[in-house]
Amino acid sequence: MEEKESSDWKGVSLVLVGALLFSAKAVVVKLTYRYEITAIGSLFFRMFFAFPFLVWIAWKEESVLNKIKLTRKDWSSIILMGIVGYYLASLFDFLGLQYISAGLERIILFIYPTLVVVLSFLFLKKKITSREVFSLLLTYTGVGLAYGQDVQLGSPKDVSLGAFFILLSALTYAIYLMGSGSIVPRLGAKRFTAWSLIVSSIVVFLHFLVLGNWKEVIQPPDFYALAFLMGTLNTVVPAVFVSAGIKRVGSKTAAIVGSIGPMSTLFLAYVFLDEPITVVHSLGTLLVLTGVFWISSAKKGKSDPE
Repeated sequence: MEEKESSDWKGVSLVLVGALLFSAKAVVVKLTYRYEITAIGSLFFRMFFAFPFLVWIAWKEESVLNKIKLTRKDWSSIILMGIVGYYLASLFDFLGLQYISAGLERIILFIYPTLVVVLSFLFLKKKITSREVFSLLLTYTGVGLAYGQDVQLGSPKDVSLGAFFILLSALTYAIYLMGSGSIVPRLGAKRFTAWSLIVSSIVVFLHFLVLGNWKEVIQPPDFYALAFLMGTLNTVVPAVFVSAGIKRVGSKTAAIVGSIGPMSTLFLAYVFLDEPITVVHSLGTLLVLTGVFWISSAKKGKSDPE
């Protein structure tokens, strides 16, 4: 019993730290935009510093799981999901962060579980329960409040464009979750995530090679430090921590612990970016957290460890 409790606490701690590091990414991205860098340039540096660690994780996973060979179908799924779930989702996220606050970005991104419910209803004909309907109303009311507050504090055109890109990011990530649901249990979350991120990195490199500005490669030392932080502590480390945490405590508990993300982003953005924390922002965040929590807790955790 004590051993299980210890494992649970380790799992919660891993997910908590992972969620905090993930949520800090938006703040670090905004800090990189203080330099002469575009969205694709910042994303390039993120994946450039993450890539060696991702290759090492994938190699390690292959050596451990060599009994489960990757089939041609597996590779097709990995490539497709890597492009949709990490390349496109990250690209839209970085584009959106050029126009909106880090706090609003995290609030909009956090609604992806509700988008899974909506997409499942539209394309898989899964019924939406009354609880889920109420959760959706709460969630999107919260997003509306936070969006309205940002519009008042900034340029309506910029905020709307940024919110649109972040919504696309959340949508593509929701599609990734739906598409990877059948393959992750067989291959393992860490293995699938590592290979998907490697695919995403390669596509980002090709994107920058063809359409990027190579003058952006030359940056001050402070920028490289930020980019390294973004590629490691805000990308690789939280991915490993959250994956390990879910193994110990299950996806439902991990989702609850991970809900600290939006609140921590608001705080970090206030400290490092001077973004205001208003009553409306806080209320909107609370409504989003409540709505997403109710939808997540309604699912009976089929991926929870046995």
